[in-house]
Amino acid sequence: MRIGELADRTGVSTRALRYYEEQHLLASERSPSGQRTYPEVAVDRVRLIQQLYAAGLASRSIVELLPCVVTGVASPELLDRLAVQRARIDAQINDLIDTRDRLDQILVAAAESAHRPCVPM
Repeated sequence: MRIGELADRTGVSTRALRYYEEQHLLASERSPSGQRTYPEVAVDRVRLIQQLYAAGLASRSIVELLPCVVTGVASPELLDRLAVQRARIDAQINDLIDTRDRLDQILVAAAESAHRPCVPM
């Protein structure tokens, strides 16, 4: 498939796909006319790259991780770095849960005060 179709199917801009190639996260072949072409598996790879970026991983970490996704084999050092990333994500999740709980408290308090009659002072 050409770059435009991959962009449409993944919701990623063609500029981002070119960036992924520059960072060695994604590979394409060239048609005789010089256009980029991608295999069908590129759709899943781009989606994985997006998820890893959304989780806060840097390009360098993603480059190291992607071969492991394909082969299922990772070095002990990479596993250690991934464990650190996972712990960071867990901390972010916990922070988000705390924030959501605080918002829930604010919403409850606001709803209760909205139902109270206004008493002039």
